[in-house]
Amino acid sequence: MSRRTDLRFRATTAFQRRLNPLLRRLPLQTVLETTGRVSGLPRRTPVGGRRVGGSFWLVSEFGERSQYVRNIMADPRVRVRIRGRWLTGTAHLVPDDDPVARLRLLPRINSLGVRALGTNLLTVRVDLDA
Repeated sequence: MSRRTDLRFRATTAFQRRLNPLLRRLPLQTVLETTGRVSGLPRRTPVGGRRVGGSFWLVSEFGERSQYVRNIMADPRVRVRIRGRWLTGTAHLVPDDDPVARLRLLPRINSLGVRALGTNLLTVRVDLDA
């Protein structure tokens, strides 16, 4: 990884560490809940994504470096809060999907941030339980 990429990652995660606790408290903010791969505790991350039929799609800006992606790799069972309602599902990493094209289909404000700050985009699909 280049020095510039690493610096961008560190700056973005430092910013998110301060902003995310506020965002995840907003009732209409979409939140992804994973299980911590070491602690086993629930970990909640505000995300931007969209429900399409029985699936919820999002794009991780740092791919497998994102903590919630690492948690998904350890345990794919997740919960997603969409419009204040919690839904359960199974998350899948979709490396063959075009994340830039996917971002065009997702909420615009979040997509702009992911494109601007991201260094290793990765699509994630959550198959929601019925």
